[in-house]
Amino acid sequence: MLISLQNIGKQFGERVVLKGITATIAKEDRVGIIGENGAGKTTLLRILCGEYEPDEGEFNLAGGARIGYLEQNSVLDASLSVYGEMQRAFAPVLEAMQRMQQLEEQMTKDASPTLLEEHDRLAAVVQAADGYHMDVQIRKILNGMGFPAETWEKPAGVLSGGENTRLRLAKLLAQNPDVLILDEPTNHLDFITMEWLESYLKTYSGAVLVVSHDRYFLDAVCNRIFEVEDCGLTTYKGNYSAYLPLKEAAQALQQKQHDADVEKAKKLEDYIARNLVRASTTKMAQSRRKQLEKMEITEAPRTWHTQLKFRFEFDVTPYNELLTAKNISIRIGDRMLVENLDLQVLRGERLVIAGPNGAGKSTLLQVLDGKRRPSGGMVRLGAGAKPGIFEQQQLRRGGTVISTIWDAWPRFTELEVRSHLARFGFRGEDVFKPCPALSGGELARLRFAELVLERPNLMFLDEPTNHLDIYTRESLTEALAAYEGTLVMVTHDRYLMNTLGCPILYLEDGKATVYPSYDALMNRGNAAAAPVQEKPKDSKPAYGKEQRRRRAELRTRIRQLETQIEELGADIVGYENAINDPEVLQDYQKLQQTCDDLEDAKFRQQELFDEWENLMEEQEALEAEES
Repeated sequence: MLISLQNIGKQFGERVVLKGITATIAKEDRVGIIGENGAGKTTLLRILCGEYEPDEGEFNLAGGARIGYLEQNSVLDASLSVYGEMQRAFAPVLEAMQRMQQLEEQMTKDASPTLLEEHDRLAAVVQAADGYHMDVQIRKILNGMGFPAETWEKPAGVLSGGENTRLRLAKLLAQNPDVLILDEPTNHLDFITMEWLESYLKTYSGAVLVVSHDRYFLDAVCNRIFEVEDCGLTTYKGNYSAYLPLKEAAQALQQKQHDADVEKAKKLEDYIARNLVRASTTKMAQSRRKQLEKMEITEAPRTWHTQLKFRFEFDVTPYNELLTAKNISIRIGDRMLVENLDLQVLRGERLVIAGPNGAGKSTLLQVLDGKRRPSGGMVRLGAGAKPGIFEQQQLRRGGTVISTIWDAWPRFTELEVRSHLARFGFRGEDVFKPCPALSGGELARLRFAELVLERPNLMFLDEPTNHLDIYTRESLTEALAAYEGTLVMVTHDRYLMNTLGCPILYLEDGKATVYPSYDALMNRGNAAAAPVQEKPKDSKPAYGKEQRRRRAELRTRIRQLETQIEELGADIVGYENAINDPEVLQDYQKLQQTCDDLEDAKFRQQELFDEWENLMEEQEALEAEES
């Protein structure tokens, strides 16, 4: 066993991030770590790497085992070349070899036992790292990671984001650690590099732990899944596709146990209420009351993270020939990215733009959406086109989450804005988060919230699934698959690409080739087989009287809550105005009482908001079940 975790806990201030984490990792394990953004995955990795000390529990690493960790945002030495950075991975080996040369020169004059022992020790270090074949290893890994020989002298400081990720990963692979820990390794990787990495990791000599939101990558590489959820960790055997039914079965069992516990508690309460006052049954009722007090009711399974339900819709039906590109060429400096490309996308069609990193995918998308002028040719949108754009890197603007929507759509009530944001995972106090403090995934979700309200009939999306957790990716995939407008998108997400089932424009070496489907792209030259399709889920149960009755109750209570929230909103405005009244400002007691009333009103309104959001989610779930 390489790693053992026993009841590990970690918290930052008052916030508990991990608690009761217990797991083991063996040499042959290929572990995929999944969970929502912010669930604690990176914290767990840093504990494994020794960067964080756990607050409780025991962490054991096998003696002599080496850990290699690929962080999401680590940096390279800008002064070194690509090859020089790779040699840094062998720094201890190079030092050992240099010292061995010095010892060999000394031993020609004095072959003392001390020198021989040091030489043997250093030789063992070099041998263990296969240092004599260092250059062969470097070349093999660089070629596999998409760095041909002509790029080896390129300065690391001018690498693109994708090249930077690939070089950092290549350095880590060259070190050949006993435990390889990768945090989002497929971000910015193209198909060819992903396929090479998947093959490499399958035969890796040590254990592999990888945080990833790429379900095809998890299927190809992993034989175990660790899910980090609610500060805990649950392990599943098999890859991601095997995890899905196991998770579903575990939730069904948990729900069944929860229902049984609740029913048992109700029966005990009923028995106690009926028999406690009767002399002949008092002792039995008291016994059951003690039993009830000791009883622990199993929690109901938590499933809201899988229920981000939203749709992209539009109002204006555009002209059929919606996007036309004629004889366009795109040149960056001396490099021709696209030459003499003719392209037409009709109303309701979808097109994915794919290709290796640096092929010009994002640049072509910017030409098509009008942000960049082509070097030659022309691009025209059809009459009635209403485009919406999602950029790969979202700008960090000012304001808060709620103000971003409210400022753009000022006619919405606060209730309407919060209801809309809740569909994208912004609930409770999250709606007041300042935008500069949002993570990449939160910024992406906020932009999708805007796109839904913009109601475009033509969407240009550049890597829309980057930074999203695996659950949000699936929600977005469902929304895009249901979108009836026109879609032009750059993506490396193979699951999304396969789900959309649309043509793929593949850019490579300045040439553009259209493949009719994802399968056709993956089988070009029979280089790779298409992924196995998932089995369809069982049909949903019939929608009955109980559900309709519950929906009626929800509608009534939601209307009541909305009225109360609006009334409290008016009270809050009144209290805020009163605080600025000169008469109140001069009377300390009045001012104190008004401030207390304001805080009470805000607290009560937040409670009502929380209840309203929960009921809205339940109502949406019932509506989805009915449909």
